[in-house]
Amino acid sequence: MSAFELVSVLVTLTALCSYLNRRFLRLEASIGVMLVAMMVGLGVLLLGALGWSGAQDARATLGQLPFDQVLFQGLLSFLLFAGALSLDSVALWRQRTLVLTLALLSTVLSTLIVGGLTYLLLGAFGLEISLPLALLFGAIISPTDPVAVLALLKKAGLPERVQTLVAGESLLNDGVGVVLFVVLLSVAGLGGAEHHATDFLGALQLFALEAGGGVLFGALVGLVAYFLLSKVDDYTVEVLVTLAVVTGGYALATRLGVSGPLAMVIAGLIAPNRAVSPKNKELFEGFWHLTEEMLNALLFVLVGLEVLIVSFSGQALLLGIIAIPIALLARAVSVGLPIQVLRKPSKLEPYSLRLLVWGGLRGGIALALALAIPPEAGPIRETFLVMTYVGVVFSIVVQGLTMNRLAARASEAIARAPMVK
Repeated sequence: MSAFELVSVLVTLTALCSYLNRRFLRLEASIGVMLVAMMVGLGVLLLGALGWSGAQDARATLGQLPFDQVLFQGLLSFLLFAGALSLDSVALWRQRTLVLTLALLSTVLSTLIVGGLTYLLLGAFGLEISLPLALLFGAIISPTDPVAVLALLKKAGLPERVQTLVAGESLLNDGVGVVLFVVLLSVAGLGGAEHHATDFLGALQLFALEAGGGVLFGALVGLVAYFLLSKVDDYTVEVLVTLAVVTGGYALATRLGVSGPLAMVIAGLIAPNRAVSPKNKELFEGFWHLTEEMLNALLFVLVGLEVLIVSFSGQALLLGIIAIPIALLARAVSVGLPIQVLRKPSKLEPYSLRLLVWGGLRGGIALALALAIPPEAGPIRETFLVMTYVGVVFSIVVQGLTMNRLAARASEAIARAPMVK
C-alpha cells in the first residue's frame, strides 16, 4: 500500500469514527473516536480468529505505519503549538512558579516513583531488568495528555485559573517527559552514539542540553515569529508564518539536539497571541483550533487501532493492570507534595488537586514513547508496550468518562467558595 493510500485509509477511518461517535455515542471527541477505533480493531481481531484472511492484511497495513515517528515527527509539533496558542500567556505567567514546579519536579518525581515500584513489581514476577530500564517506564507513563479533559473543564465552567493550571502543567510536562525518556534511554545504553550518558553528571548535562536548549530555542523562534507577525496584516501570511514555526522550528530543534516539544510550547506562548492582526484574530484562532481538533482525532484513532498490533500476554496484561494504581499514586504524590510546599491549600480553588491528579490522562505520547524503545531492549519492550497501552486505555476511558462529574462538582464547589486572590 502506498503512503497516499495509507493516509487516505486513516483519514477515512477518522471521519467514520468521528461520525459514529457524534451520531450515537456522543462522548467527548477524543474519548469517543478512540473507543470506536478500538471496537473496529477488536472486530477485525475477532473476524481474524473466525478465519477471515483480511485481518492479517489489516494488521500488516497498520504495521507499516511507524506510530512513534508519525507522532514525534508530525503530529506532536502541531498539537503542542496549538495547545499553547489556546492558553492565556499572561494568566500562565501569574502561576509560573507552580506550573513550572509541577511540570519539572512532579514529572521527575513521578518517574522515580513509578520506576522504582515497577522495578520491584517486575522483580516479583521474575522479570529481572536494570533500574534505568524500569525508570524508562516511569518516564513513559508520567507525562499527561490534557486534550480530552480540557474540553470537559471548559464545559463545566471552571475558572480560567484552574484551566490554565491544568493545561500549562500538562503541555510542559509532555516536553519534560520526552526529555527524561531520551536521557534514561541513554543511561540504559540504548540512546545511540549521539545521545549517550554513562553517569549521573552526563545524564544531567544531557537533560540540561535537551530541556534548556529547547526552551531557549523556542523563545528565539517565538520572538522572531512575533516580530514577523507584527509587521504584516494578512491572514494567509500569518498562518504561513506560524506553520513555518511548527514545521521548520521543530525540525531545526531536532537537528540541533534540543527538545522540539518544549520549543513548540514556548514558541506557541510567545509568537502569535498579541502579534496577529485583531481583524484576523478570529480566523487565525479558528484555523488552529480546527487543525488541533482534526489532528487530535487522527491521533486517538491511531491509539485505538494500535490494539491490532500490540502483542498481548496474560502476564503483561496483569502487570499493566497493577501499574494503573502505581501511576495514580505517583501522580498524587508528585503533584500533592509541591502544592503543599509552594502554596497553602486554602489559596487553591477547591478540587484543584483532584482535577490535576484524576485529570492527568495518559495519551498518544505515552504510547509513542513505548514504541520508540529500540528492539535491542529485548522482550521487556513488548511488556512495557502492553503495560502502557493498558494504562492509556484506562486513563482515557475510565478517568476521561468520569471527569465530567468531577469537573461539575469542582465548579459547584468553586462557586460556593470565597473568591481566590
